[in-house]
Amino acid sequence: MKKTLLAAALLGFGTMTIQAIAADGELNLYSARHYQTDEALYSNFTKQTGIKINRIEAKEDELLERIRNEGANSPADVFITVDASRLAKADELGIFAPVKSKILEARIPAHLRADNWYAYSTRARVIVYNKESVKAEDVQTYESLAGPALKGKVCSRSGSHPYNISLGAALIKHNGAEATETWAKNVVANFARAPKGGDTDQIKAVAAGECGVTIANTYYLARLMNSDKAEDKAVMAKVGTVWPNQKSWGTHINVSGAGMLKNAPNKGAAVKFLEYLASDEAQAYFANGNNEWPVVGSVKVSNPALDTLGKFKADALPVGELASTAAEAQKIYDRAGFR
Repeated sequence: MKKTLLAAALLGFGTMTIQAIAADGELNLYSARHYQTDEALYSNFTKQTGIKINRIEAKEDELLERIRNEGANSPADVFITVDASRLAKADELGIFAPVKSKILEARIPAHLRADNWYAYSTRARVIVYNKESVKAEDVQTYESLAGPALKGKVCSRSGSHPYNISLGAALIKHNGAEATETWAKNVVANFARAPKGGDTDQIKAVAAGECGVTIANTYYLARLMNSDKAEDKAVMAKVGTVWPNQKSWGTHINVSGAGMLKNAPNKGAAVKFLEYLASDEAQAYFANGNNEWPVVGSVKVSNPALDTLGKFKADALPVGELASTAAEAQKIYDRAGFR
């Protein structure tokens, strides 16, 4: 009887070991990054590790709701998305598990990681102006967008978009809530039209003279700069770019980032994937594939558009802190009529 129990126990142990090995051979990724260039990023991970990636793509809110509904039975190992406020929102829902990794701590700067998630690439939110109707010296800061000289010249995407909410959250951190609300009201008063469209639409509107100035993420500019289309070249010929706040706290940056989920069935594979995203090769994919800056400072970038945009002083505010003022930024925008 004892031998039978022992044999059964050993058999059970062997089965669990096999299952663990099998589980470690795959990774279930829930992704809100919708860039075709990421295909090479993921396939290279599989080539290096032999770990198969099963990917589900959807919008952030849809994925977060799915993870919550799946609960302890969720198959998701890693959640990856763009924007610090979205990552912080996911963290507030309690879906992430802390990852202890000397590799991640050594390669990713402290201000570009939070307790439970890591940033892997950055994009800057810059000022884009029409070279015929606006002078560069008049739009050197985010604060300048609220000035009377730009009456009827500002266009923007929705104030409820995470990119703008993160900027508002940063402004609150640097200038205070009261000053940020005054700024938001004056920016709205300077609108050439009601907010609509995405960042690329704003850049094209500036080039067409529909408005004189806007704010856009750098990778949208880089896409137009790298384009072979005549119409895109014409757009870029008419606009100029300013790195805002170079004499104060620096240009606001946002991130793409990821974290391991607390109910991840393949935790070993999840850690390997997060560490892979900080590797030189993966960091180069972010830069050259989607025109983002790598977070690992030693990685060399070979991207003509990013080279043309040049070097700049980035805001060193810890990205994890943006969450604490993001909700307040949205309320300020709502009161200001920035919708």
